[in-house]
Amino acid sequence: MSEVLESYAQGSWFAPADEGVPLADANTGETVARISAAGLDVAGMVDHARRVGGPALRRLTFHQRAIILKELAKHLTEHKDEFYALSYRTGANKRDTMVDVDGGFGTLFSYSGKGRRELPNATVILDGPLEQLGRQGTFVGQHVYTSRPGVAVQINAFNFPVWGMLEKFAPAFLAGMPSIVKPASQTAYLTAAVVRRMVGSGLLPEGSLQFLAGSARGVLDHLGAQDIVGFTGSASTGATLRSHPNVVGGGVQLNVEADSLNCSILGPDVTPEDPEFDLYVKQVVTEMTVKAGQKCTAIRRVIVPEAMADAVTAALVDRLSKVVVGAADDPDARMGPLASLDQREEVRKAVKALRSSSTVVFGDPDSVEVTGADAESGAFMSPVLLRAEPGAAEPHDVEAFGPVSTVITYSGVADAVELAARGRGSLVGSLVTNDPDVAREVVLGLAPWHGRILVLNRDDAKESTGHGSPLPVLVHGGPGRAGGGEELGGVRGVKHHMQRTAIQAPPDMVTAITGHWTTGSRRTVGDVHPFRKDLTQLRIGDTIASAERTVTRADIDHFAEFTGDTFYAHTDEEAAAANPLFGGIVAHGYLVVSLAAGLFVDPAPGPVLANFGVDNLRFLTPVKEDATIRVTLTAKQITPRSNADYGEVRWDAVVTNQDDEPVATYDVLTLVAKGEGE
Repeated sequence: MSEVLESYAQGSWFAPADEGVPLADANTGETVARISAAGLDVAGMVDHARRVGGPALRRLTFHQRAIILKELAKHLTEHKDEFYALSYRTGANKRDTMVDVDGGFGTLFSYSGKGRRELPNATVILDGPLEQLGRQGTFVGQHVYTSRPGVAVQINAFNFPVWGMLEKFAPAFLAGMPSIVKPASQTAYLTAAVVRRMVGSGLLPEGSLQFLAGSARGVLDHLGAQDIVGFTGSASTGATLRSHPNVVGGGVQLNVEADSLNCSILGPDVTPEDPEFDLYVKQVVTEMTVKAGQKCTAIRRVIVPEAMADAVTAALVDRLSKVVVGAADDPDARMGPLASLDQREEVRKAVKALRSSSTVVFGDPDSVEVTGADAESGAFMSPVLLRAEPGAAEPHDVEAFGPVSTVITYSGVADAVELAARGRGSLVGSLVTNDPDVAREVVLGLAPWHGRILVLNRDDAKESTGHGSPLPVLVHGGPGRAGGGEELGGVRGVKHHMQRTAIQAPPDMVTAITGHWTTGSRRTVGDVHPFRKDLTQLRIGDTIASAERTVTRADIDHFAEFTGDTFYAHTDEEAAAANPLFGGIVAHGYLVVSLAAGLFVDPAPGPVLANFGVDNLRFLTPVKEDATIRVTLTAKQITPRSNADYGEVRWDAVVTNQDDEPVATYDVLTLVAKGEGE
């Protein structure tokens, strides 16, 4: 008998109490493994995640978690051949497997980079600027994101057993939230193999990842207001989850990514002679055949101008006729089988429903020639292209989750937008056009109904990742029928797992709470220049209060001549006097910033290695000739870089004039050596 998949629960691998249900090889029908959750203590898994995994994760900073994701991705990549061999048994060929396996590992790398570049080396994220709530500056507001003390339960679909897990796991882990992964049964043996390698790496804090093989029935019964459920699957199952009492009234946050009748629109400007025509046809066929069309982002509706319908249909049929269907590991096969015989039957039923208002113009849902395998033992199916009758409803209502698309015609741009909207919300739509006016009208019309929109033409074709490829840095999700959820999107996906809170307090308290110096907080001016301190010595609030400097007319004239910036406000007395903002010659803003640097910089070699930028620069009050300026520079944020002998320091800079009015404010960014003990 085949091996029964084990769950990873409460720190150990758990064998179910029964023999489980067989999971078939999509190519041959042979049993690959068996699956069951009989006897599994699901309540104990939830408790373990909250009590052990969550605290362990929250002790780590965002950068520490990000480094773990990077090392985990490298570790998994070393075992890629093992995962590829199992992936073929799910029906995924080499191209499909790259999307799933390599795409999953790439998501870990992406979130690791995002975490180190865009998040602080801390456990709290500031959201937006400080809000002044009182006139004296003693009462301020600051929005922050903090980690939830709950668990992220991730219920994934069968089509992407690796990427589908890692695209949910990575942002949750980076947010400090432990995960319980529940894959779809058909392809769970591949997910299980990846989880074994993840656990065996020793990189993950105990309790930060658990694996549930088998039914997730009852798991929502143990969740509460700090917990999140991320679900990818059918709209009907999503509706069942939405009706659970703990979701309806218990505060469980549910994110659903469900069915999606995605469309691709061919612009009215495109003719068969244009490169966009071939791009359109190639993209549609690609989306029909990658993963045998079993993608939540695949093109289901091919929306084309009435005048182009015959040409598009003929071109699609020609390209589809060259697609070889066969075993996933057969080098001659372009498209592999569906994930299971049951899935093939579901697709055939959907095609039957579509045929009530559409005609099949290519393919036979009940018969296909196969290379390298038996057509009936495996879950093989021909690509099927249909052409809808005018006004047909079924293409906008029925999703065949396989290699099936329907050609639909439109009479004008407004009609194309209306047809796209009849899908009632989609994950992704695409437009192929070289006309900017068409692009604007269509995209703005589609945007309320879509989570992502690709505009494809000759300019971006070489770099485009395609209609059906969700990217870690862009949101994945969609409104309405698509579930109303949102995943990925870079740091947005991390914040989705965190709680945003508005803090009202005195500035010193906000500084203490956030670890980030707040305007109005105490400054520390000592005998040692802060630029003489390394990261072991520097503290938030350490301040340089500079001497004064008079800005002379000679300074202004020299700067104008030296830089070539001879704007009249700096060089023409009569014109400058007529300017209602200045009323006379004023210093260049960049001259003021340069002079300020001369006032606070300590020139001798020391811990400060480099100035690498200025953020949020604003010029507030004009500086006229013979005005006196000084600068106050305060250590605002200290971020040690992992695996480096230096870190970043953000300084708050305020330049004031002789009347103590701020004339410029900005952040100075420096790299500072860590020193001993860091």
